[in-house]
Formats: sequence, C-alpha cells, structure tokens
Amino acid sequence: MEVSKDDYTQDGTVDIRGRPVIASKTGRWGACSFLLGYETFERMAFYGIAANLVTYLTTRLHEDTISSVRNVNNWTGAVWLTPILGALLADSYLGRFWTFTIFSVVYVVGMVLLTMAVSLKSLSPTCENGVCNKASSFQITFFYLSLYITALGAGGTKPTISTFGADQFDDSNPREKELKISFFNWWMFTAFLGALFATVGLVYIQENLGWGLGYGIPTIGLTLSLIVFYIGTPFYRHKVLKTGNFAKDLGRVPIAAFRNRKLQCPHDPLELHELDVQYYISSGKKQVHHTPIFRFLDKAAIKTDSRDLPCTATQVEVAKRILGLILIWLVTLIPSMLWAQINTLFVKQGTTLDRKIGSEFQLPSASLGSFVTISMLISVPIYDKYFVPLMRKKTGNPRGITLLQRLGIGFVIQIIAIAVAWAVEVKRMRMIRELHITSPKEIIPMSVFWLLPQYSLLGVSDVFHAIGLLEFFYDQSPEDMQSLGTTFFTSGVGLGNFLNSFLVTVVNSITGRGNGKSWIGRNLNDSRLDYYYGFLIAISTVNMGLFLWAACKYVYRSDHHTKESMNGGSVQLKCSEGGKGN
Repeated sequence: MEVSKDDYTQDGTVDIRGRPVIASKTGRWGACSFLLGYETFERMAFYGIAANLVTYLTTRLHEDTISSVRNVNNWTGAVWLTPILGALLADSYLGRFWTFTIFSVVYVVGMVLLTMAVSLKSLSPTCENGVCNKASSFQITFFYLSLYITALGAGGTKPTISTFGADQFDDSNPREKELKISFFNWWMFTAFLGALFATVGLVYIQENLGWGLGYGIPTIGLTLSLIVFYIGTPFYRHKVLKTGNFAKDLGRVPIAAFRNRKLQCPHDPLELHELDVQYYISSGKKQVHHTPIFRFLDKAAIKTDSRDLPCTATQVEVAKRILGLILIWLVTLIPSMLWAQINTLFVKQGTTLDRKIGSEFQLPSASLGSFVTISMLISVPIYDKYFVPLMRKKTGNPRGITLLQRLGIGFVIQIIAIAVAWAVEVKRMRMIRELHITSPKEIIPMSVFWLLPQYSLLGVSDVFHAIGLLEFFYDQSPEDMQSLGTTFFTSGVGLGNFLNSFLVTVVNSITGRGNGKSWIGRNLNDSRLDYYYGFLIAISTVNMGLFLWAACKYVYRSDHHTKESMNGGSVQLKCSEGGKGN
C-alpha cells in the first residue's frame, strides 16, 4: 500500500532511526501507554523515599527534628534541581529519548544501593526492641551517597519523560492538539497512583515489615517499567534535535541590548534585523514575531554600521519569552515552599496525634500523604471531564480557563490549606495546655484525622497548581527548549524545598535564641508551630499579590498557525478580561 505525504506527521517528528513516521501507527495515547507505567513506578519510588525519609533519619540515624527536616528538604530540592542538567543534555546534545535512557539507569542503580543501605547489616544500624544503635560514619556516608545517586537519576528523567510524552501529539493535527490538552492532567493522575501506593502501602511496609522490603519493591517495579518502556520504542515519535547553541544565543541578546542602550528603537518592529522567511522554512525553525513587552531588549536587533551582525528579532523574542517565564517562576517559589510541608512538618505534626484505627492498627504518620493523593485522584477526572467543558462553554478557551488563571486558583487553595493547618495546630496546642503535656513522646488524645482537611486541600490545589505549572512551562517555552522549559517547574519545586529548609533553620535559630521557645523545636509538644503556620500564611498572601501583578504583565506565546501571529500579533493576559489566548 502506497503511503502519501499526508499519512505522515506534520510536525517533523521521526522514529528512532530518524525516518518520518506515519501518524496513524505512532504516537498519541497508544505510545503514551508505554510511558505511563514508568511514571507510576517512578513516583512510587520517589514518594516511597520522600514520604518517610524524615522518619528513617530520626529513628534509624538518630537525627534531630531540625536536621532531619533540613536533610529531607535538601535531598528533595536536589531531586527537583538536577533536571536542569538532564534538560540541557536533552535539548542540546542527546535528545529526550537517549537522555532519559542514561539517567533511568542511574536511577535504578541508586535505588539498588539505597535498598542495600537500609537492609544489609554491615551498611545499616543494628536495632533491638525498636531501639537502633548509632550509625557509623561509613553507614551514613553510604546511605547519603545512595540517596543522592537516586536524586541525580530522578532529576535526569523528569524533564525528558513528560516532554517526550507530550511529543507524541502533533500540534499540526487539530484532533491530536485537542487530545494533548488533557495529556498533563492524566500524566499527573498516573504519577499520583504511584504516590498513593507509596504513602499507603510502602510506608506501612517500611515501618512494620522492614525498610529493605519497602525500598526493594519500587526498585523491582522501576526496573520492570523500563523494560515495558523500551518495548514501546517502535511506536514513539521523536523531535528532531535542532542544531545551534540556544544558551549562547540567549546570552547574546542582553549583551547586544546593553551595547546599543543609547540607540533609539524603531517605531516599526519590521525595521528590526530578521532573517528571510525562506530561511525558517528551509531550516524547520520557527520564526517568532514581535511582542510589546520588555522593549529594552529590542535594541539587540537594531541594525547598525558595526561589522558584528545584530541579533535577529526572533532571538530577541525568545529571550523575552524566557524572561517572562522567569518572572512567573519567581512567584511560584513560595507555593512550592508551602507544598514542602507535606513530607516534613505535617508528618511530624501527625506523630504527636492519636493514629490508632481500631484496637490494633496504627496508621504510619507518613501515610497521611495519601490524603493528598486521594483528593487529587478524585479531582483530576472531575476537572478534566466536567470543569473544563463547563468553563469552555463560558469562556471559549479550549482549556476552559487560562493557564495563569489555573495557577492562581491553585495558589488560593494552598493558602486556605495552610490556614486550616494553623487552625488545627491551635486546637492541638490548646489540648496540650489543658492536659499539661510536656513529653515529646506523649501522644495527644486528638485523632490524626484532624489533619485530613489540610492534606486534602493541598491535593485539590495540586490539580490547579502542580499540573498547571508543568503544562504552563512546557506550553510557553520556545519549541527547541521544551525540556529545559519544564525545568522551570522542577527547579521551582526544588528551590521551594531549599527555601523551606533555610526558613525552618532561620526561624528556629531566631525564636530559640537565649531562653526563648522555638517555634519548631525538637519537642513539638513544647513548640509554637501555630506561629510558624501563621507566618507562612502572611508571606504566601503577599506572594499572591505579586503573582497577580506578574500575571497581568505576562504575554502568552502566540499560536504560529493563526492569522494574528503571522501579522506579528501577540496574545496578552488582560487583567480585566482574564485572557483568552491560553
């Protein structure tokens, strides 16, 4: 049967050997099904470590509360910052598929070493009757080395696997473009299925059946999911790796703009330096048209008598786009810091409460994170199947609401969640005073399910915040930099964890100075965690105001296939209209 040109994908994607691919036989949800299994087991592995790491550090390695919270935040931060390395390799040298291949092997090696670190007698502290001996320097070094190898592996796969999944949909095909709108919702849905198993099953296994088994199960699952991933290789679409050094191009723009700072920008953007349209057609690169923001960068494209060629208008617009993403990224750091409470202070808060279910079973405090996952798993289908179609009818936007509106709703729900956490902590402190509780190990006669609302609200906020961020940075990044673009999401989460670690350390140091009562002391029954939550509410409220300002200034990436974009137009988020472009 003869294959016509129309049978191939229109976005230039190829197979693993660099040959054009037939649209009907590759990509879409069929190809993504091979990827989703990996994401489920990867999230199970990550949350299997992260959800209960603070417990392992305090009970097996005998670290104090501040040190354990700081070390959990530092490791989590590393997991979310290392994607920058993976993204640079993927966008500039190796492509997404091969970058993922390398780092997924590193990830599995790290998980194997970590399983050995918590299970082998020579590598882990010995315990008798629930009391563990102090870990040796070698045991601590081996554990943290294994931990950070997993961070490197996880970081290298994060920016490549999700963008590789999104690459399976052809934006040039209206039907596939519509399917792609739901991709990130269901991608995160499968990710949180893995997180649910980790916070419900693995955490219980770790504390009751052994840490080695609790880490060994996700290690085996991760390995099997990689085998399934490579079975799907014939069905994958690959973006062609463009030549050129985008980092160098980005660096040229501000330098050239500063050099031409005394020159006057032309009133007509068409007078700025630009390559012939034929160049973009023949090279397969996208021409980006002028937008009215960050006009000072336009000076980099002013034609001069100098022998040095000026930057092109497209290079300037790419730099503008990155600058706009940085502006939004900065106001997402505080929300990421709020999210870091789930695996740190929320867990420690839960250890002081009554966790018994019936007469025998005691809920592991780290399993409380499953409330986040469950609420998110319930909310994603509701959002995708009901909320989006309803809002689409009202706004005319294919996504229902704009990407930035989605983020704003998520941030508001986060603030409400921390306010609820503050109210629960006030109640907990009141009971402590009434019952004269002072011992750090004394359990307060207050059900751990009082924490359910704050966890559940953070799960709902993730549907708007976390998924929205991932989709926003992928969608709004320049086409040749979409792996790196998603690292705006991962690095924001990482820096949020580092910021939380720094804030906890500073607050503890200041409030515990002299004979003062630390807000976050070793003994949570004799601390003022309610003050700390109140402080988080204050700074997140201020940050919300900054987000609204940045959102009003942001100009969305225009659709290159529209008449408006061909005329050099842009799509801007109007504060009064809510924006209709994205």
